[in-house]
Amino acid sequence: MKTGIRKQNIFNTTGAAIKFLLFWLAVVLQLPIIVLLPRGRVSVWYMRIFMRFLLVLSGIKITVHGKLSEHRPLMVVSNHISIFEIATFPVAFGGSFIAKKEMEHWPLVGWVAKKFGVIFIDRRPSHAKDALKLVQETVSKVSYPMFLFPEGTTTNGSYVKKFKSTLFNFVENSDVAVQPMAMHYRFRDGSVISDEDLAEHFGYFNNADQEFGPKCSRERSAFGQVFHVMMLGGFKVEITVLPSPSLIGMDRKQIAETLQKIVSDKYMELKANPIK
Repeated sequence: MKTGIRKQNIFNTTGAAIKFLLFWLAVVLQLPIIVLLPRGRVSVWYMRIFMRFLLVLSGIKITVHGKLSEHRPLMVVSNHISIFEIATFPVAFGGSFIAKKEMEHWPLVGWVAKKFGVIFIDRRPSHAKDALKLVQETVSKVSYPMFLFPEGTTTNGSYVKKFKSTLFNFVENSDVAVQPMAMHYRFRDGSVISDEDLAEHFGYFNNADQEFGPKCSRERSAFGQVFHVMMLGGFKVEITVLPSPSLIGMDRKQIAETLQKIVSDKYMELKANPIK
């Protein structure tokens, strides 16, 4: 793909339609396998194969800098720009996610995600105790990393939102290692995507939730965004794994602030100075 946004025309749209149909065909063909898979390590491993179909058809490339810790239990936190992190992280590292409860009710997506080991938590204060117990029990048992987006939502890519401290209740006084990552997008040739183009074409977010920076002229559904990226020809995801900081003696608010600063500082640095 050449630098810049690909112009929408009948050829790009037709190509995207074919890719979109192929993706859903792949999903349908794999459903019997997913039904038979036991929930756990095997299904989480299979998620890498399943998600790779989406990435290939969407034209998404992944570059990883650094390695995840071998410590278990391991929680990995990252900034969040679009729904494609749900595919890129499992393909790059294996593992599963902690996600908001609303996703559990998405048609088909919620069922597949649950099969792939995703933990759905209710973030309402009245349900905090039950959510904490569920996360603690799951994270302590699995042998693979669990990914968390502490911003609580996607952004337009101009900044990293404050991390929600309630999501780190289970880290206080525990043996859970927390490793931060900074993730950013580039065009497929490695050139920089402007904030305006990132918000308009590659992000997936609610305009009302943005604190600053450009906004998308229209909101797309999750599947609408997948189709749009297929039409554009894809993009490149660069993931930079950062060292795990010492969180000993910190409460959940301090943990959230420390991790947010690490991720935000690195993200803004990478936006300005891409890795060669």
